[in-house]
Amino acid sequence: MTRPPVPPPHRPTGVRWTRRPEGSTWGDFGTDDVLGRLNLIGPDQVRKGLAEVHDGITFCLSLPLDRPGGTVLGPNRFPPVVRPTLRSGAVNFNCDMSVAHPGATDVVSDDLVVLHTQYSTQWDAFGHVGAHFDADGDGTTEPVYYNGWRAGTDVTGPTDHRQAGALSLAGLDGLADGTASTSDAGPVDISHMAGHGVQGRAVLIDLEAHYGTARTTIGYEQLAAVMDADRVDVEAGDILLLHTGQARHWAEHDGPPPPDAVDTCAVLDGADLRLHQWIRDSGVAAIAADNHAVEAFPDPTARPGRPVLPLHRLCLFELGVHLGELWWLSDLSQHLREAGRSRCLLTAPPLRLRRATGSPVTPIATV
Repeated sequence: MTRPPVPPPHRPTGVRWTRRPEGSTWGDFGTDDVLGRLNLIGPDQVRKGLAEVHDGITFCLSLPLDRPGGTVLGPNRFPPVVRPTLRSGAVNFNCDMSVAHPGATDVVSDDLVVLHTQYSTQWDAFGHVGAHFDADGDGTTEPVYYNGWRAGTDVTGPTDHRQAGALSLAGLDGLADGTASTSDAGPVDISHMAGHGVQGRAVLIDLEAHYGTARTTIGYEQLAAVMDADRVDVEAGDILLLHTGQARHWAEHDGPPPPDAVDTCAVLDGADLRLHQWIRDSGVAAIAADNHAVEAFPDPTARPGRPVLPLHRLCLFELGVHLGELWWLSDLSQHLREAGRSRCLLTAPPLRLRRATGSPVTPIATV
C-alpha cells in the first residue's frame, strides 16, 4: 500500500525555523536573539577582565587601517580612500572659513572615507557568513543566517550588480536622507555587537611561540598541546586570542605583502571536528586571530556540498561566535609570555554601523 507523503513540520507565523543545526545555539538565547555568545559577557565577565589588570599597561591590537596593503588577501577589498569634503563649493582642506563666514580667521579641514569594512583589523558579524540549510524541515534548503534569520527577508541586498561594489558609489541618490545604502544585514549586522559592548576577559594562546612562522595547520590536538604547555585555561564567556605572528610578518614589508604571504604561520584546521567540539564545549564568546581568516581558507578538504569556510560556518552560523581577523597581537603576546600570564582585559567594540556585515575595530588590551 502506498503511504501518503508526510507533511513538513508546521512553522507557526513569526517562527523562522522548525529545525536547527545539530549542536547549534539557535534559540538558546531566545527566538529573536541577535547577540549569540556575547550574551555570556555580562558584569561577572567584565569583573574577571578587570581582575587581570595589574600593570596598568595598554596595548593597541589593531593594524593601521590601510594595512596589510594591496589586494593579496582578497581582490575585492581595497585600502581606505580618504578625500576632502566641500565647504561652500571650496575644497574643505586647509580651507579658510571665510568662504562660508566672511571675515572668519579659522582654517579648517574635513574629510570623508570610502572604507571596506573587512580590509584590515576587523570583527565579522553573523551576517558575514550564512549557509544553505533546511530550516523548515521540508527537505529543501534555503539560505539562512545565525538563529534562522532569512536571506532575502531579514537580510536584504540588491539584485542588480550595478547597485553593488565600488562602482556603485557613482550613484548616490538618497545620500542626504540616509537612503543611499543598498544592502542591510538587519538582525545579523555588526551594530548589535557594538550596542552590547565588547569588554571582558581575553585569553591569549601563543601559537607562534610553539610553531614558529612556517605554515602550520592547527587542529584540536595541537591547540590542546599548546594550552597544556603554557598552562592556559579557557572558560565560558572568555574571548579567545590566537597569536600566530602573521600580521607582524606582513608588517615587516615596506609595501604590500608578497603573494606567498598568505601561506605563512599558523591557521586553525576548520574541518577538524574535535576542534569544533572544543569550541562548542568551551563556551568562548568570540575568537580573534592575527592572521587572514582564523582558519585555512579555502579549506583544503572542501568538496561540493560542503563549506569552504567550515569554521566560519560553525562560529558565525551555528554558535553565534563573532570572529576577528588581522589583529595585531605580537606586542601583547610578548608581554604576557615574559610575565608568565595569558589573560588580559579586552575592550574591542566595533563601529556601531547599522546594515554592515563587518567592522573595523581598534581593540585595546589592558594588563
